[in-house]
Amino acid sequence: MATNVSFACAINCMDGRAQDAVKNYIKEKYGVDFVDVVTEPGPCRILAEHSDMPVVEDMKKRLAISVERHGSKVVALAAHAECAGDPCSKEEQLEHLREAKKMIESFGFDIPVILLWVGEGWQKAELVT
Repeated sequence: MATNVSFACAINCMDGRAQDAVKNYIKEKYGVDFVDVVTEPGPCRILAEHSDMPVVEDMKKRLAISVERHGSKVVALAAHAECAGDPCSKEEQLEHLREAKKMIESFGFDIPVILLWVGEGWQKAELVT
């Protein structure tokens, strides 16, 4: 990897409507050049419920590449409105986000994990606290 570039990683739904808002937020907030993207349909639900451990392990493997090989300095976990992979209310999705964060942190990477929500307008990601 070239030393003059910086990376972050996003774990995001495969839904293309949510991709740009998440990448733009990370680039603007953290000043990185590139955002590695790990996508799954409804990744927050999968991580929160531990419902498909082979997929969880695959996400962990891809995150490891981003952190260990690209030197990503933050990972964003994102959820969005109208998610086909996690078809529930915004409140339930936000709870999934918070539980999924615990799973990501349990992977043992020394990297901050932030939570993002992309609403129905698809233009902007918002930090979830």
